[in-house]
Amino acid sequence: MTKAEIVATISEKSGIEKADVLRVVEDFMKEVKGSLESNENVYLRGFGSFIIKKRAEKTGRNISKNTTIKIPAHNIPAFKPAKIFVEAVKKNVAVK
Repeated sequence: MTKAEIVATISEKSGIEKADVLRVVEDFMKEVKGSLESNENVYLRGFGSFIIKKRAEKTGRNISKNTTIKIPAHNIPAFKPAKIFVEAVKKNVAVK
C-alpha cells in the first residue's frame, strides 16, 4: 500500500478531504522523522515503536578491490511492531 492509497482510504472512510488527510499524514511522518533525528523514540501503543538502533563499529570487505574497510559505529532508524500488531498479522496472513 502506498501513501496515496492510505490517504485515499482514510479520506473515504472519514469523509475528510484528501488534501487535509495528506497534510496530516505528511505531518505525522515529519514528526516521527524529527523525533528520531533528535534521538527520541516514538511509541504508539497498540501499533509499535519507531526506535533508534545503535550499530557497533565493524570490519567489512570491499570485494571488488579485495580490501577490508572499517565501518564506523552509527545509528539507524527501525520499527518494532507491538505484540498485538504481530499477533494480528500472524493470525490473518496465510502461509504460501
